Amino acid sequence: MKVLISGGGTGGHIFPALSIANAVKRRYPDADILFVGALGRMEMERVPAAGYPIEGLPVAGFDRKKLWRNFGVLWKLWKSLRKARRIVRDFAPDIAVGVGGYASGPVLKQAQRRGIPTLIQEQNSYPGVTNKLLAPKAEAICVAYDGLDRFFPAGKIVKTGNPTRKDLDECPLSREEAKRELGFDPSRPLVLSVGGSLGARTVNEAIAASLPMLKENGVSLLWQTGRYGADKFQGIAAGYDNVKATTFITRMDLAYRAADLVVSRAGAGTISELQNLGKAVILIPSPNVAEDHQRHNAEALSHKDAAVMILDAEAVEKLPAELGALLDSPSRRTALETNISAMAMRDADEKIVDRITEIINSK
Repeated sequence: MKVLISGGGTGGHIFPALSIANAVKRRYPDADILFVGALGRMEMERVPAAGYPIEGLPVAGFDRKKLWRNFGVLWKLWKSLRKARRIVRDFAPDIAVGVGGYASGPVLKQAQRRGIPTLIQEQNSYPGVTNKLLAPKAEAICVAYDGLDRFFPAGKIVKTGNPTRKDLDECPLSREEAKRELGFDPSRPLVLSVGGSLGARTVNEAIAASLPMLKENGVSLLWQTGRYGADKFQGIAAGYDNVKATTFITRMDLAYRAADLVVSRAGAGTISELQNLGKAVILIPSPNVAEDHQRHNAEALSHKDAAVMILDAEAVEKLPAELGALLDSPSRRTALETNISAMAMRDADEKIVDRITEIINSK
């Protein structure tokens, strides 16, 4: 079996891609898997570190605000389509899988032109333009939310959920043990703030505004600041003995297990992890993403009382009070945990490999 997997750009695309590849390898150890990503993006490091080969395309996203910059983007797209055609021809995959991100479009487009079956893994509740364009010629579209027949052919949709990192589900420690392992007082409530590996300025500013309230109420905080603004926010955190601030959390399994309450952006992969783990969460969707998809993701949960949503523009003002209210109400947090757990779809990677197998066998 030869499987071509394309996409990336953020952890939200890379983690599902690697989960699918690992599931293919578990079932078919002799499978030949090749990734295609965007040059200069994080997949060019993360994928080889996971043991898979990767080719890079010089593709870039469209600038929707400064349209004159897109002449260079179109030139990169043309070069990427040519390189994708060569990769597809030379590798000759049995199927091409797209997980979203810049590289996904050129690769799946070239595969479809050569009659190679394609599968789309759409993580969000509101799909991007590329996947909507690719969908009519795809064999299957694996999704995590209801209602996507508004955008995709209904007969091709398979509700699998989003693949997540296996290690997060396998942490053997209790909440108190995980707190102790991370250096926190196990008797105190713990808030976990995650804004992504690069960081989220508004989330960090809203957390900074919440620090006096957290200290006054004896609440601990594990704060992933991300790279951007790390010095500033970690400097602020240094003035509080109840806070541990770090650029990147390596043991997310411990962090999630220890947390009584999570503050997070609303990326699809993160939401799927929170659903599987049943965590009470305040979601602050990023306004700086295509199609405003993070807000749609967050609303899909908040409408079912499975999360609290605060808009980015209101986060600094509203987060301290919302955190305080949830920390004062264990019953409210329990309700959120129950409702978000009910939305979980586990073993998405295995379900996607089931569909990959069916498509290849049918050809």
